Amino acid sequence: MEDFEKKVSIKDSMEIEQENSNCSKSNEILNLLRKFLEIQQRRAQAYSKLKTGFSEYMKSGGELAYQQLCSEITVEFNDCSKQVLEMESLFLNPNYCRVDLAELLRAIQTQEKQKLHLTATIQVLKKAGRPSERLVNHENCSFKKPMEHECVHLQEITEAAGTEEAEANAEYDNALKEAIRGVQDAVTAINEHLEEVRYEIAALETE
Repeated sequence: MEDFEKKVSIKDSMEIEQENSNCSKSNEILNLLRKFLEIQQRRAQAYSKLKTGFSEYMKSGGELAYQQLCSEITVEFNDCSKQVLEMESLFLNPNYCRVDLAELLRAIQTQEKQKLHLTATIQVLKKAGRPSERLVNHENCSFKKPMEHECVHLQEITEAAGTEEAEANAEYDNALKEAIRGVQDAVTAINEHLEEVRYEIAALETE
């Protein structure tokens, strides 16, 4: 009888230990996912800064300040990515064994990469401007008298040149539209995945 009681009490304590271990793992996963949402918040703030900085650059043309901002934002994004990759490898670790969460984080990372790449493309295109609206550079023109110069840009506007410009404009417009649409698609995908992360957090909180 005593042996039986001993076995039962050993079994009980093992079950309690197992429950404690599961509880501790759940808390760790919960903390990691909350931290991940904080990182996403940092990314959102970085995008907001980049957007504001770019608008200011387009108005004032402060190249140096804009370049400085781009460098800061790059460092911020790299740091966020590095932390997410660390979380991803933790979820793949046998201690957690949550391949589903690792894949979810990986999917968000992929979309974030795409979003950043296309955001940069949009800014490059906007900086260049539509081909027909670009400022003419007079560096190669010859100046015979002050205030007068022979402009190398003066050419007869032929039908062919007009068509060429229209084609260049259409190409530019399409590239810009495509990049904007790509960013919107990436944002939609990211938000859907983040919803899954929030569901997971809610499920762990109710355990």
